[in-house]
Amino acid sequence: MTIVHHKKHPLVQQRRRLLHAGLASAALIGLTRKSFGADDKILIGYWPIASGLPLYVGLERGLFKEAGLAVEGAKFASAQQVAEAMISGRIHGSANGTASAALALAEITSPNLFKIICSNPSNRKLVLDEFVVPKDSPVKGIAELAGKKVCSGPGIQNVTLAKIILEKNGIANPQVTELPIGQHVPALAAAQVDAAYTLEPTGTAGRLKGLTRVLEPGVIAKYVLGDPDAPWFGGSASITTAFMKDKPELAKKYVAAYAKAVEWVRKNPDESRTHLDGFTAIEEALAKEVPLSGFTLYNEFMPSDVDYFQKFFDVFTDRKIFNKKLDVKSLLYTG
Repeated sequence: MTIVHHKKHPLVQQRRRLLHAGLASAALIGLTRKSFGADDKILIGYWPIASGLPLYVGLERGLFKEAGLAVEGAKFASAQQVAEAMISGRIHGSANGTASAALALAEITSPNLFKIICSNPSNRKLVLDEFVVPKDSPVKGIAELAGKKVCSGPGIQNVTLAKIILEKNGIANPQVTELPIGQHVPALAAAQVDAAYTLEPTGTAGRLKGLTRVLEPGVIAKYVLGDPDAPWFGGSASITTAFMKDKPELAKKYVAAYAKAVEWVRKNPDESRTHLDGFTAIEEALAKEVPLSGFTLYNEFMPSDVDYFQKFFDVFTDRKIFNKKLDVKSLLYTG
């Protein structure tokens, strides 16, 4: 269920085992939404992409520990799995990078499931999303992918967005294959697919290995939101309302500590990148090359941010993926 990557140093290996053991432990003891165990352990699900940095930093730099919190990260193969674990009560929340649409679908399935504590805006400057092709591919633009084999990350958000982008580039009835994000570079290198709609650090990892190149970055802001500089809030950190109800003071302490981790990332972007190693496919020595998305805390949203977030959700409502309209404002944490 979880996939764990370790650094070579034995002390770091031991620490990583402790950080990632939470999900297996939760499954074994059969946690329910209203029973998180006798201790105050906080389990946070994450998908191994660059925008999960605040969680990685909070864990490895001891920011949660300094706040008196026992936080553990549980790695999942997809954002949908993170959302499902929140519904079942096996984890207390999600890290940044967890697909906002996957969380929204979980909210529709299980009303009043969570509150967003931070979201990660991206666009052509704050790069997270991109189309990637093999290094020697003759393709020079997305419109040239007509009739080509295209893959995306797993989950309805990734597949839907990939199709929209292809449609916006004149490709009718596009077909997209789901692949775990860690398989995108190998699949491109092996010519199993011709292009991938993917998320960082995939593009950077493939480029540094000499296997792939970025065809176009920041594609969601441009093709889905209609403005290449618009903030696309594609992933969000959250906590479950069950956690907030059962342990309100602990939940508040966690939100405050997470905010400190976000601030640390903002002030130390280069050093922050070193924490991608072990949590994502990028190695520490290459981490400085990875572009970073932004981070917007629940109390930092401007009206225009909410409007763009709502526009993103409305795309899924219009396509009948959401069976009802969700109000973004109602999903934001209020303290």
